[in-house]
Amino acid sequence: MITRMSTLFLRTLRDDPADAEVPSHKLLVRAGYVRRAAPGVYSWLPLGLRVLKAVEKVVREEMNAIGGQEILLPALLPREPYDTTGRWTEYGDALFRIKDRKGVDMLLGPTHEELFSLLVKSEYSSYKDLPVTLYQIQTKYRDEERPRAGILRGREFVMKDSYSFDLDDDGLKASYDAHREAYQRIFDRLQVAYVIVAATSGAMGGSASEEFLAESEVGEDTYVRCIESGYAANVEAVVTPAPEPVPFDDLPEAVVHETPDTPTIETLVAWANATLDGSYDAADTLKNVLVKVREPGGEWQITGIGVPGSREVDFKRLEASLEPAEVELLTDADFAANPFLVKGYIGPKALAANGARYLVDPRVADGTSWITGADEQGRHVVGLVAGRDFTPDGTIEAAEVVDGDPSPDGKGPLVAARGIEIGHIFQLGQKYTEAFEVDVLGESGKPVRLTMGSYGVGVSRLVAVLAEQHHDDKGLRWPKSVSPFDVHLVIANKDDAAVTGANDLAAELDSAGLDVVLDDRKASPGVKFKDAELLGVPTVVVVGRGYAAGTVEIRDRFSGEAIEVPVGDAVAQVVAAVRS
Repeated sequence: MITRMSTLFLRTLRDDPADAEVPSHKLLVRAGYVRRAAPGVYSWLPLGLRVLKAVEKVVREEMNAIGGQEILLPALLPREPYDTTGRWTEYGDALFRIKDRKGVDMLLGPTHEELFSLLVKSEYSSYKDLPVTLYQIQTKYRDEERPRAGILRGREFVMKDSYSFDLDDDGLKASYDAHREAYQRIFDRLQVAYVIVAATSGAMGGSASEEFLAESEVGEDTYVRCIESGYAANVEAVVTPAPEPVPFDDLPEAVVHETPDTPTIETLVAWANATLDGSYDAADTLKNVLVKVREPGGEWQITGIGVPGSREVDFKRLEASLEPAEVELLTDADFAANPFLVKGYIGPKALAANGARYLVDPRVADGTSWITGADEQGRHVVGLVAGRDFTPDGTIEAAEVVDGDPSPDGKGPLVAARGIEIGHIFQLGQKYTEAFEVDVLGESGKPVRLTMGSYGVGVSRLVAVLAEQHHDDKGLRWPKSVSPFDVHLVIANKDDAAVTGANDLAAELDSAGLDVVLDDRKASPGVKFKDAELLGVPTVVVVGRGYAAGTVEIRDRFSGEAIEVPVGDAVAQVVAAVRS
């Protein structure tokens, strides 16, 4: 097929869009692949849609290869199934809730476990029907509070979600492993640099869960890995190795000290080193961060989070640990309504005395001694011992994970990096089949409750990820597997013979089975070359000054290398370059 740029619905921009923060957003807009319609909502223009469909094709082929069967469910969904599983409430403000003209509650689907479960329940009744894997490639909706980075984090996006239904856990594991391997093939074919990390299941539920993260400095997900052992996990899934309990019978009693003007960890450590014997640092202090937590359908509850003073509370880890509950920091009004909370001087004793839940970092083990707030203005307690002077209500993974932390497998230190989530696989188990009583008649003649897996790939997000990983200072550099065209043919000479020759070459390349975009515009060669670099087609052919001498130029957008070849050899050389 030949596409002529003179008629192509395309306008390239020379300047970055004002709201663009990351390279993929800048380049996809500048190159005319997408256009913003509303915050977090983008239109796909011809070139962008070609790349999106190419990604879909790879995903579809690999899903079909493991026996997946494609269907398409509606995006407009009834409330009732999501009430049954509790996710109408659990999703919180991220769910697009709407009412029809009769006042009936509905939603725009963020994910489809409920509908797939009900579909299998309605169609299958015997163990002979199983196992089955169904999937769809469909638009999803999530009301992101702060959509950003173009199509990397939008409110409307295209996703492949698949669901396996098996008779037992062995079958679920086989389905999970098949998806895991299929995802590796997908991302390898797309030339995405990625890591597989242990993850939390969140509102999805289930047991085993892994994320596929594209390596990227602009990623919103922080993950850690241990070089020595190969351990890798999203920070939300990192489990802190807890120290063994320490005997505390011989430890000195806790003492309250006057500590004026010490509302921060920094000022408290300075006071301790100036006043007490010994040397102290932030790790000797116990920081207490106050939040309010609301379980689905419940009331807000004040909760204290105790972490070593050398650590910050990682709010994403905190939310993951408390999910599906909502979590918010206390406001000034909350402090005013609860005068036992003395800002800068909060300790565990007042929390316990006033019925507030208190959760601590695993490092706050029995027998560990701390400097922390004494619940009075300008006063701290020194030598407060966990398990003797206070007993927390439990432990929580909420403290930040930093470079050098010990790996949970005990085989070396952790190193932090950033990534973009492109895939997530879950062994859901029976959370949804229990909710909807999805049973079939087993081989024994008794009902068998099915077990599920859920597997997602961010299809539209992958377009942005590829743009992030495959660009330079001149523009995009698409992998051949997703390029909008096989060849970008530039007419860089107004000579009639060169124009005719370029059209003939385009026709020959078309006959050879290649998809060609022909830049036949009445623009200068400089403009055409800049657009070719910006658009990012991996093989560029230039019909220019050398045509009169019987040569054309073939450029490799990835390597930047260019060679001149005889016109008679051009088709064979271009075909070889495209298919190499």
